[in-house]
Amino acid sequence: MFEIPSDLNPALVGLAWLRGRWEGTGYREWPGEGKIRFGQQIDFTANGGDYLHYFSQTFTLDADGRPAAPLTLETGFWRANDRAEVEVVMCGPDGYAEILYGTLQPGRVDLTSDAVMRTQAAPVAYTAGRRLYGSVDGRLMYSFDRATDDVPLRPYIWATLERA
Repeated sequence: MFEIPSDLNPALVGLAWLRGRWEGTGYREWPGEGKIRFGQQIDFTANGGDYLHYFSQTFTLDADGRPAAPLTLETGFWRANDRAEVEVVMCGPDGYAEILYGTLQPGRVDLTSDAVMRTQAAPVAYTAGRRLYGSVDGRLMYSFDRATDDVPLRPYIWATLERA
């Protein structure tokens, strides 16, 4: 259970369950790359504005399940409105920026990319994504489906994280 802080911007009440730090493990699988297990930390923070700041870092794990080497980072901003709609702006060091729109239900956010921009040197020709975030038994579970120039939309990443 979590408590909605009295000083939380009213625009964030529907996203309040996401606030805080989440840590855990997940899997990444893509054609030609195989399946890997990774560690992850996600922070959703509020500063009084009508948005949450999102920061995610993933890393490989050693034989004991401890962080070994960085995989990637992702950062962005999440906003909701009074119609239970969510808009997200994200970017990462792999040379992409993305805008996603979606719907908000109690303990669940469904997002679909509206636009993806890539730099010329981006290592992956990422073109579209779909994400689902949900609160299940107090855990943050999410999935990320991805499409590229060569591969249609398909599962890419999924994880289960605990509130830290």
